[in-house]
Amino acid sequence: QVQLVESGGGLVQPGGSLRLSCAASGIIISFYEMGWYRQAPGKQRELVATISKYGTTNYPDSVKGRFTISRDNAKNTVTLQMNSLKPEDTAVYRCCAGRGRYWGQGTQVTVSS
Repeated sequence: QVQLVESGGGLVQPGGSLRLSCAASGIIISFYEMGWYRQAPGKQRELVATISKYGTTNYPDSVKGRFTISRDNAKNTVTLQMNSLKPEDTAVYRCCAGRGRYWGQGTQVTVSS
């Protein structure tokens, strides 16, 4: 059974940082492109970051320069470092593997003063 379990979400003030982790079991992430997506209430799901099997990363303009995705194949985990957070970053953040083949349940990130 494949499981992707996110952790690290929470409440943070604007300008603050959070580090999200995604722990995978049942798959070997080195074989997959991994990604983070987010969805805010009333909005469509939005790509946050992807990292290929070879380590190539991709970000939308909305988070470029603030967010960094990385992978630790030895630990079978993917991490999203989020800096300079803004209220508009508030959303449920979900980890995925294989371009949406597998999904985690998500972790809430709230940016508010």
